[in-house]
Formats: sequence, structure tokens, C-alpha cells
Amino acid sequence: MKKLIALLLSGALILTGCGGSGSESVEKVEGFEGQTLKFYNWGEYIGEDVISNFEDMYGVTVVSEYFDSNEMMYTKLSAGDVYDVLVPSDYMIERLIKEDMLQPLDLSKIPNIANLTEGVRNLDYDPGNTYSVPYFWGTVGLVYNKKNVPTEEIEAEGYSILKNTKYKGSIYLYDSERDSFMTAFKALGYSMNTDNEDEINEAYKWLSEINETMEPAYVTDEVIDSMINANKDIAVVYSGDAAFILSENPDIGFCEPKEGSNLWSDAMVIPKNAENPELAHEFINYILSYEASLDNSQTVGYASSNDEVLKYLSSEDGLYYQNEAYLPRTGYDKDEIFHDNEVLRKKLSELWIKVKSE
Repeated sequence: MKKLIALLLSGALILTGCGGSGSESVEKVEGFEGQTLKFYNWGEYIGEDVISNFEDMYGVTVVSEYFDSNEMMYTKLSAGDVYDVLVPSDYMIERLIKEDMLQPLDLSKIPNIANLTEGVRNLDYDPGNTYSVPYFWGTVGLVYNKKNVPTEEIEAEGYSILKNTKYKGSIYLYDSERDSFMTAFKALGYSMNTDNEDEINEAYKWLSEINETMEPAYVTDEVIDSMINANKDIAVVYSGDAAFILSENPDIGFCEPKEGSNLWSDAMVIPKNAENPELAHEFINYILSYEASLDNSQTVGYASSNDEVLKYLSSEDGLYYQNEAYLPRTGYDKDEIFHDNEVLRKKLSELWIKVKSE
């Protein structure tokens, strides 16, 4: 889905009496001493002390590797590379399940699954969490400079504001065909999982018009610093990155458009060829604990899958109190989860190249 930046607010991880970091004593767990866990995750997508605390607690070594796209991860797994825990995105998990590349989880070994917040339970790419346990989740929306873009205007126009010539030359689009076509499909009233050729072509024209008339800049992670500095007025941004942007610049707002959005999740899975599935279950269970989940969410900035952490960080005592981007929107019938569709995936990739080259 994305390569994310570990974001430390005020130059240091903020600790509270409710949870936190490596300064606390670690309770030892016996039976795994000397073992190794191979962990394949998005770059810069884990808390400051999560890995070291797990290693100390279990007496093990965690070997971490990093990917910057689901497709990169899939290629390595298909080539026979061996990992014990992966953190792919929803649609990729759906594909891995279809291709019999994951092993079912033994949920009796993951009691902390009871900590999951309601918004990430039984998602339709993996009902019952048979193969996956959510790690982070969120939506995609619009961040905007409130000094130049009235809140009532962006809420009324939604994604169509990306075509408002008043903001020509002052728009960032996320350089991702799936996310950009999502904005087009939603603006046009279509499902972002459509495979209707007419709807796809209409979305292509919608994006092409933006490219031709609005002089958009196509960005990925650099959008974070750029919007903190208010270099442009409007940007398509993942909610977790938006939460950090808002925490750094009070003049920036966040809008989840009324037309709907991508409700995404990245989740932990165990590949079928994992060498240490027992330790993998322990690791997944540990990640769902309050302490590890708090470290993760405070460091990275994305919404925790742990209900208690989610509520704490958005409370009056939390890091993201009154931050409108931290808590993802739930229960909205126009929000959707991406599904795996090889034909649509290839078509959007081809058309996205055309959009940017015109």
C-alpha cells in the first residue's frame, strides 16, 4: 500500500502512565530462547521499542526486512523467500488466501485478538480473522490549508474540489493508481472495485482532466512535510499521515469526503512456508498487547487496531486528542475495502501511466 515514515512528535516518543516504552521491566517468557523470527514489514512501520522488547521478553532474535509495496512483498514470497510474519494490505491478503500462500491462524494462541477494535473485526477480505489480524487501519481523505480552503467548501465539493480551478497548481495527488482511481470512482458515484469498462474509462477521463487543467504534483511520502509546510492547499493523503500533519500544523484540516473512501487495513499473516509458526503466533499476540500497540501507534501515527489504545490516544490525555484524522470513519455505507481483481489491477496501472504522461 505505502512506505510510511516513523514520526516522533516533539522529537521524542511521548510516554504516559498508561503505557509505553522500553524503560519498563520486561516479563520473561520461557520456551523460545535462542529462536529466530523473520519479520517482513513496511519500512518505518513499527514502534521504537517493539522489536527489542519482544526479543528481551522471549530471548529470541527478530530479523526484520522491509518492503515498499504489496507487489514487492508478493514477488519475494512467490520466489520462495521465507518469513514467519508478514504485514500485507487487505486486497493482497485476499490474493494470498486465493493462492493458498497463507496458513490459517490458531486463534487460541492469540488471546489478545479480544483487544481488536470493532472497526477491524470480521472484515470481508478475511471473515472471522481466519488468516489475518489487523495491525493498522485507516481511510484516505483530503488534507487542506484552512487559511485558503474553506471547510464548508471542501465538505460540500468532496473529491470534485480537485477539479476546482481556483486551486490550480496547488494540489498534490498520491502517486498510486488504486488511490487516485478511487477518488475518481467515488466522485462519479461508482464502486472503487468496479470492473465496468465504461465506468473505468469515465474515471480515466476524470483524472486526465485534472492532469490537463490543474497542474497537480504527484507525490508519495514527501506529501507529509510538504503539507506541514503548507506548500500547497489540498492533498490526497492516508489518514495516519494526515493525523501527523494536523498535529504539526493547526492550520491544516482533514476531510473524509461524503462520496466515500477506501477503508483499508494492513494485517499480520503467517505464510504457509513459515519456519517458526509457533513463535509467529506469539509475536502476533504480543503486537496486539496494549504496550506494543501504544508504542506502534504513537511512533507511526496510524490508527491502532487495539481498542483501548485507540480510545486512549484520541482521549483528552492522548496524543491525538481532537485530531480529526486519527480515528477512522466507521459504519459509512459508501466506504469500501479494496478487493483483489487482477484484470482491474492491470487496467488501472496502464491507464494511470497514460494519465500522468498526457
